[in-house]
Amino acid sequence: MTVIDRIDGQNKALTPYQVKRYSRHIIMPQVGSSGQRKLLEAKVLIVGAGGLGSPVALYLTLAGVGTIGIVDFDDVDVSNLQRQILHTDSDIGRPKVQSAKDTLEAYNKDVNVILHEVPLMSDNAMEIMSQYDVIINGVDNFATRYLVNDAAYLSGKPLVDGSILLFDGQATVFIPGKGCYRCLFPEPPPPGEVPSCAEAGVLGVLPGMVGTIQATEAIKIIIGIGQSLSGKLLLIDAMDMDFRTVKIRRDPNCPLCGDNPTVTELIDYDIFCGTAPVQ
Repeated sequence: MTVIDRIDGQNKALTPYQVKRYSRHIIMPQVGSSGQRKLLEAKVLIVGAGGLGSPVALYLTLAGVGTIGIVDFDDVDVSNLQRQILHTDSDIGRPKVQSAKDTLEAYNKDVNVILHEVPLMSDNAMEIMSQYDVIINGVDNFATRYLVNDAAYLSGKPLVDGSILLFDGQATVFIPGKGCYRCLFPEPPPPGEVPSCAEAGVLGVLPGMVGTIQATEAIKIIIGIGQSLSGKLLLIDAMDMDFRTVKIRRDPNCPLCGDNPTVTELIDYDIFCGTAPVQ
């Protein structure tokens, strides 16, 4: 049984209010009342309450995902407000997770928002992820990206991955046994070679484009419908409004999910990526 198989959508009847609230889902034959119950029973972890995490969290909340966990230890800064739609001017200086919880609960009281106001580290990632069915990555630093990938794979959890920079975005899904981030990038780039959004900038609307794609993929995984981005990498060029999909495959030589893995437990990702540890 996979982590998604446990969500059978038969455990709890929808209330009259929920039937009305989610009626546009329920009338869809691909979703129906069973699919909506699966969403209400699902538990999704979002790593990062920033540019990507904001639209992901908002749309999963509106869709009725029952439990949403958010990992973030940063405070809201005025520079975030150009793109991070979970937060407003009145939230400046507040912890992002607290601002996110207030926003999401204002949208939908059905949703249980669980806060993890800590840096995601090798010593807590497995314990945190064990509580959820689907993991969504919304961070842009390589140490955390590799950590999320490795922990999701070792936990047997599907990972919906996304990234943004300047006018470019990408999204994919990694299903355990069908490839992982290390299949694409076995080693991180040298420190400083790839700039972050803080260093190079990002078009404010781009996280909304990529984040809603990530939310869509999570919903499809939970309900069990359609074809996911597993085995495909969606590339977005917002400058030319060009969308391309390229095939990606599990690498049998991958150090994590290959035939003879060398990464069998979480490591020190700051040393691996040559970055300063989180303070």
